[in-house]
Amino acid sequence: MSTPPSRRVGRPRAQDRPASGLEPRDEVLAAAAELFTTRGYTATSTRTIAERAGLRQASLYHYFDGKEAILAELLEGTVLPSREVARGLAARTEATPEARLWALCHSDAALLCGGPHNLGALYLLPEVQTERFTDFHRIRSELRSCYAELLAATEPGAALGADGLALRADLLLGLTESVILIRRADPARDPRTLAVATADAALRVAGVPQRSLARLRREGQDLLAAQD
Repeated sequence: MSTPPSRRVGRPRAQDRPASGLEPRDEVLAAAAELFTTRGYTATSTRTIAERAGLRQASLYHYFDGKEAILAELLEGTVLPSREVARGLAARTEATPEARLWALCHSDAALLCGGPHNLGALYLLPEVQTERFTDFHRIRSELRSCYAELLAATEPGAALGADGLALRADLLLGLTESVILIRRADPARDPRTLAVATADAALRVAGVPQRSLARLRREGQDLLAAQD
């Protein structure tokens, strides 16, 4: 009686790759975004992220050197697009600064409340205050400067002193980012409605009279449509 040939033992396979069609690096980011916002950053290990992404843990380190690097890239992704929109709006000098400010607030709020995961909720993690997240804070500061620049060009903003302008710019950015907390409390809230309401409220904080809002909203929406 012949002995059946032994089966060759290969390397252990990772779990099946997700059917998202994403590249492995993007799959890691998507998996981490879900896990950080549902299980919590501290409770999520790189092994768990790798398994969710369908990779071995060692393969994850080919793309990122650890959890902080993944979190940093996710957070930068919540401010980089808005900074680029802001820079584009700053150049649209044919439009009123009030309409451009409305468009920036709307675009920023829509980004923060329109993605599949509420990544803005991670801003308050104590880890985000460390040096590893310097780039995120720098980009966010540049975005805040764009808010201040557009505000200063408005009629109400021109009447503010330096201290008043700085405070009002902080309030505008804070108001826009408040959609993070609203989304956490009510995930089913319509992002489009929330973005419009946020931009309207931001102009009122900026000192724009109520009677001008409908016109500026239309102009701001036209600006955003032209950028798409």
